[in-house]
Amino acid sequence: MNTPANPNKALWEKGDFTRIADTMRESGEALVQRLGITKGLKVLDLACGDGTTALPEAKLGADVLGIDIARNLVEAGNRRAREQGLNNLKFQEGDASNLQQLPDKAFDLVVSIFGAMFAPKPFEVAKEMVRVTRPGGRIVMGNWIPNDPTLVAQILKISSNYTPPPPEGFVSPVTWGIESNVIERFGAAGVPAKNISFARDTFTFNFPGTPAGLVDEFRKYYGPTMNAFEAAEKKGRAGELQKELEELFDSQNKSQAATSIPATFLRVTATV
Repeated sequence: MNTPANPNKALWEKGDFTRIADTMRESGEALVQRLGITKGLKVLDLACGDGTTALPEAKLGADVLGIDIARNLVEAGNRRAREQGLNNLKFQEGDASNLQQLPDKAFDLVVSIFGAMFAPKPFEVAKEMVRVTRPGGRIVMGNWIPNDPTLVAQILKISSNYTPPPPEGFVSPVTWGIESNVIERFGAAGVPAKNISFARDTFTFNFPGTPAGLVDEFRKYYGPTMNAFEAAEKKGRAGELQKELEELFDSQNKSQAATSIPATFLRVTATV
């Protein structure tokens, strides 16, 4: 029996997320600087894209494995690692809700920044993250927060007004931005609530052009936004969606000369 392909694979192989990730590099590096990474630490960067946090982790001397569902992003990550001479970093394809290729208790630190939150089956994702972490090791997630007024939550919210309703049983990715859900999911995987801490944190999208130019990048290269525009075009509403997103990006831009938009997220730290 063929298991149906994970729909996320098509979503993240669509377009070119590297174009969006390029606007997130500085924040990725800053976050990694605070993770207490030391030489030889074994790190799994899960749903890692092309390595916005995996490269800085490897530069600090960790042995890093990046896993992502999108083949094009795995290839891009391996290319970036080669270009920067990082022999302690490799990327491979894999599904955050089924890490069957990885042994139990293999990593000191599992990191997933705006990654595993998009995988279906959140309870399976939590279970797998816990399974591959050694006792005493840590899991660090960055998750967008539902209805948060800042950029990404608003992009997803606006886009959802233009796309068809999700299939039955679909669990929204931003439910990972609700503390009680995180506690429930990790609790089911055996991590007590007292071992989980939360902080509000910020990721900044920096783009050399105008806010409207950054909207175009999302429209052309970011899977969820691409889907929203395709659905909007069918209803003759693409102009409306463009205008709504341009107003959002304009109102949140903090730079005069270019585009710099901060977005709030929930940083989760769980000790296994």
